[in-house]
Amino acid sequence: MSKIQVLKQTDFYKTSHYKMYPEGTTKIYSNLTPRKSRVSGINGIVVFGIQYFILEYLIEQWNRDFFLTHLYGIGDHISAEDKEAVRVGRRNTVISKYKRTMDNTLGKDAVDMSHIEKLWDLGYMPLEIKALPEGSVCPIGVPCMTITNTVDHAYWLVNYLETILSCTVWQPMTSATIANHYRKLLNGYALKTVGSTEFVPWQGHDFSMRGMSSLETACTSGAAHLLSFTGTDTVPAIDWLEQYYGADVEKELVGASVPATEHSVMCMGLKDGELATFDRLLNLYPTGILSVVSDTWNLWDVIKRGGICEQLKEKILSRDGKLVIRPDSGDPVKIITGYMADEVYLKNDKYYELKGYTEVHNNPILGKVLSEEERKGVVECLWDIFGGTISERGYKVLDSHIGAIYGDSINIERATQICERLITKGFASTNIVFGIGSYTYQMNTRDTFGFAMKATYGEVLERKKGGFSRIVKENGIPVDYQYEVHAVGREIFKDPITDSGEKKSARGLLRVDHNDTGNIVLYQQQTKEEEKQGLLETVFLDGKLIKKYTLAEVRENLRKND
Repeated sequence: MSKIQVLKQTDFYKTSHYKMYPEGTTKIYSNLTPRKSRVSGINGIVVFGIQYFILEYLIEQWNRDFFLTHLYGIGDHISAEDKEAVRVGRRNTVISKYKRTMDNTLGKDAVDMSHIEKLWDLGYMPLEIKALPEGSVCPIGVPCMTITNTVDHAYWLVNYLETILSCTVWQPMTSATIANHYRKLLNGYALKTVGSTEFVPWQGHDFSMRGMSSLETACTSGAAHLLSFTGTDTVPAIDWLEQYYGADVEKELVGASVPATEHSVMCMGLKDGELATFDRLLNLYPTGILSVVSDTWNLWDVIKRGGICEQLKEKILSRDGKLVIRPDSGDPVKIITGYMADEVYLKNDKYYELKGYTEVHNNPILGKVLSEEERKGVVECLWDIFGGTISERGYKVLDSHIGAIYGDSINIERATQICERLITKGFASTNIVFGIGSYTYQMNTRDTFGFAMKATYGEVLERKKGGFSRIVKENGIPVDYQYEVHAVGREIFKDPITDSGEKKSARGLLRVDHNDTGNIVLYQQQTKEEEKQGLLETVFLDGKLIKKYTLAEVRENLRKND
């Protein structure tokens, strides 16, 4: 999706780290860990988006824009000298683009190009990435992936990729985690009120695209939503899942939506013609689900006794489908559920909004006069007109021909309040669909779950004790000594004294595995043999995707945690 040269998809300070590591560095080993949850009730993150990062960035973009693998090979009909000239020319084209930016921002020759040239000459990304299975839930404080170099001179590349890796994967993991939290929340209420979760995959509908920060964000977040739900209005998320996670809309339910109006459609029918607009839309869609935005002028005129819905009641009930009423403004909680008994005050046969009581005389502080519809809310008003059934758990379920959706400023807290208040009034939680938009998915940062990529281990060449040395001579004159060396591992970590402990990193080689009680935990300071074991699987090695997950597999992994 990006036209930015892959070498420049980083922070400036990364460009100098290649020469800041100790002389003789041959390996850097890092991990990505969600360090903290700032969302109540969430203690683990859903692993998702690593495969996209690998396919799009490490393979597609690096091969196309750096290694130039899309260019034809050099034919055998030309001389060896000409072949070398073509090869050098291609390398220089890539390097010069990077050097131009570095020279004019950090200073001429501030960044040496030799390490970049070595990587180009190698011809592939010399990295190993290990990760937990996509769709699995990684506990807070446990690494979800590790990354290290497989060729000595590419040690600098590991953390050079931190910037683009972090900004690419935190969003899909965060959105997948929050969507999963919604799913569990709605599952619980559905079981309590109707005894089944069959409707829940449709109860959360993705409305977020227009409020996301970019097309890529809309795709990654929208796809993350579809791990837990099937309702979406984010069309490109479908293509994204087909391209990067092997989905196929012809063979499986990836995501789906329904015909729905917007305010421009209703306004074009004019205020005095709103009844006629509803009638025309029902004729246009005689079957299936039809969603109609209903607050263009006066929501309560649509759902009051004698209003539009009741005037069209016979037509609505005779359809082979459901008419969904969509409010789009006001306080979501009160619009859907109305007012509770302790939120109103009856005076002179009128219901007032109760703001509270005076401290001195304990007199009520009254707000506006409430209409019957405002006091009852959308769900109860629709029940009054269309009725329905009583679930096996004893809660009212609207007639199957009518329903409601609310998609403005919904978040976990408001969804919880709406479900709780519906239950208090005797209604099943499944009477409402939530349009989950950018108010949920864009109101997060990398720090929502504290994602951080940190190095915990490295290797440096050191003189081998007791090793042999030899004298290097030129024309019989000693000019240098060469000592026998070997790579020595260094456990590295950070533990800032000024921090609360959140930023304290792990130490040494890492293994993620089950403990004796079956929980997923982190084991630090592991041997190389121990590091090879555990739940982290190699998913990328030396330029190739080793393990590929399908959407179906990711969903299945996630449902194991229900």
